[in-house]
Amino acid sequence: MRILTCITTEHDLGLLVIAGLVCGLGVWASVPLYLRARNRDGGAFLAWAFLGAIAAGSSIWCTHFVAMLGYRPPAPTGYDPTLTALSLVIIIASSFVAFTVGALRFRHAPEVAGALFGLGVAVMHYTGMAAYLVDAVVDWNLGYVASSVMLSVSLSVIAFEQSTLSDMRWQTYGGPAILALAVLSLHFTGMAAMTIFPLAPHEGSLTVNDAEQILAYAVTVGTLIVLGIVAINNFIDRRRQAQLTARLRHLVESTVDGMLVEAGGRIIEANASVAAMTGSPREEMLDTTLDTWGLDGGALPDGTISRVSLRTRDGDSMPVEVVANGDADSTEQKGLRIYSIRDIRPRLEQERRIANLATSDLLTGLPNRVSFLDHIDRAITSHKEGYVALLAIDLNRFKEVNDVHGHAAGDQVLRVLSTRMRGAIREGEFVARLGGDEFVVVAHVWEQEHAMRLAKRIEAALDSPVPLDVVDVVCGGSIGIALYPYHASTATALMNNADVAMYRAKNTLAENVCFYEEQMDEAVRARRRIAADLRDALAVADRQFELHYQVQVAADTEIVTGYEALIRWRHPERGLIVPNDFIPIAEETGLIVPLGEWVLRTACAEAATWSYPHKVAINISVLQLAQGNLPAFVHQVLLETGLKASRLELETTESALMKDPQRSFHILRQLKALGVSIAIDDFGTGYSSLSTLRSFGFDKIKLDNSFMKGLEVDQQAREVMVAVLALGSALHIPVLAEGVETMEQLEFLRSRGCDEVQGFLFGRPTPLIGDAARTVAKKLARTTPKNV
Repeated sequence: MRILTCITTEHDLGLLVIAGLVCGLGVWASVPLYLRARNRDGGAFLAWAFLGAIAAGSSIWCTHFVAMLGYRPPAPTGYDPTLTALSLVIIIASSFVAFTVGALRFRHAPEVAGALFGLGVAVMHYTGMAAYLVDAVVDWNLGYVASSVMLSVSLSVIAFEQSTLSDMRWQTYGGPAILALAVLSLHFTGMAAMTIFPLAPHEGSLTVNDAEQILAYAVTVGTLIVLGIVAINNFIDRRRQAQLTARLRHLVESTVDGMLVEAGGRIIEANASVAAMTGSPREEMLDTTLDTWGLDGGALPDGTISRVSLRTRDGDSMPVEVVANGDADSTEQKGLRIYSIRDIRPRLEQERRIANLATSDLLTGLPNRVSFLDHIDRAITSHKEGYVALLAIDLNRFKEVNDVHGHAAGDQVLRVLSTRMRGAIREGEFVARLGGDEFVVVAHVWEQEHAMRLAKRIEAALDSPVPLDVVDVVCGGSIGIALYPYHASTATALMNNADVAMYRAKNTLAENVCFYEEQMDEAVRARRRIAADLRDALAVADRQFELHYQVQVAADTEIVTGYEALIRWRHPERGLIVPNDFIPIAEETGLIVPLGEWVLRTACAEAATWSYPHKVAINISVLQLAQGNLPAFVHQVLLETGLKASRLELETTESALMKDPQRSFHILRQLKALGVSIAIDDFGTGYSSLSTLRSFGFDKIKLDNSFMKGLEVDQQAREVMVAVLALGSALHIPVLAEGVETMEQLEFLRSRGCDEVQGFLFGRPTPLIGDAARTVAKKLARTTPKNV
């Protein structure tokens, strides 16, 4: 009631309204300036703090003296100019200190700043009251004085605290309103604490008219200052906000990555890319927090790529990479952070696909060699008891499927059999494709019988027919088994031993599954030694290889018609090695090509030195026949050696032709165009189809020597020979029978119209001897292949 009585009976209400407006205008202008000081770095925040102090101090000082001007005491009054000016300095200085402390952003900084501001307002007020000169006795109620100070401090603390909240409404209206209430409550509570008892006029005091004039000037100047600051602040603010908004919009929309801009804990800008990621309109993202979208700004250091999850509008999460950076311009808004957000789902999918490509077989979807090697290493490393069983698997008739039905059918067979093998294995077992028609299975077993049962499951899957477009094919497979640590102590040895067992199974007709045995390893090592020695021997072919010739004669007259060149290997340590021991290895390793070239060159050179122009017959392998340059090479050899093309006869088998019939017959036609004779060898043991004889004009048919061995005891062999001889006669193709060793065999062949014979009856293969051999050796020294 004392405060209300003071306001209503001791003041001019019109001037009080003006004081209240000046106070409200001042604090409304100064609070945004204080907030700008909080959001600036470097020296910029001091400038904004000082500008805010000017606005707050001058307006509060004006509020005080306008209200004092409206005060109507019962005695003459006046003002001390020094103390009046000092009160203005005090409020501006205390406001600057308060704003500066609040801008430092330490814990409870707004509360400390509010307390300093409230105390400054109280000091300014009572300094101003000390400047108030009145001819009377002034009685002060200390309870009201204390209450006024407490109201000023507490309300200022609340105002500063609320002004720093993220809610823009509190920043714009709530904080300034409470701060204005703090100033006005201090003033009127302090005025209520004062009671005046009139005396005689005070000597030297200002007159009432002078006081009013001074206060009028003060109010005018103060009001102009406040209005000017507000106008300047609004102008600067609009310019800065426009520039900042334009810069941010340009920045965030100039990249395909998502961009978020945060200031004061709120999102103030977002581009279309990040809006598309979250599935939320851009406008809905503004004025939200990072936490709304699952991001923690405090956990994202500047300049570092962080992989986090972005929350979408629907509540789902998506993997993203975020790079956070503070605004590089230190004069701009403090706490401004820009977040560059990249959707990494496509990249993760690509990485997953790459990883899958690196560890999976593209055709079958099974794990590949890389995955297998990792799995077998881990299986051996973690092994504690039992055995690690490794099954090496090779399809038996897959090559025939490719040759007869084509590679597309072969791929289909691989896919079907891979699916079946995957279905045949159980939990904890592992199947992979190494390449081609090679597969492996890894499993933990307790005894060999368990490994055998696993192999039988795989065998059953491979033995089932695979339907193709018009036929069903059955591949089957050969399976070799090796157990760790029983058969090997390392992963490499285990794989080698499983391969050895698999090749043994492949060469054993009675059984498709074979366990590794130590004796197998010795056989494999022997084959590898032969392959290595063969490679070395080809580098000095004229020193270790030699040709033996077996005579071919007319069946009726026994006149020599030609010789077949047969290679022999005279090993420096092992002596003479027959072809059956090294030719298959040469074919497996591909060394048959340079070896065949040496045979062709040597035989042609030696035949060119013979006294009689007999033919020389030379075998060509399937790998040689696959070489597109074979006709050119033969032509070159004929030119180098001087041998007439009509004296050269090249022999090939029907099985070799069937690997790629179209290509093979094309090569043979080119060879025949050179004038070279073409003979089909081992007829009657392979395909032996009439279509082959019709597809190409062979110059000779050679009957395999296996028929000669069963001629006297095998009626079926006799019938086959008779049929082939009759076929040759009908097609006008000469027939040569190999392996003739007795006169009875010769007489049988004569009686059936055989054209030529070859065998031990007429001579064993023998080397070239005498001066001719030495001449040929010198000639070949210049043409022996070196880069083998």
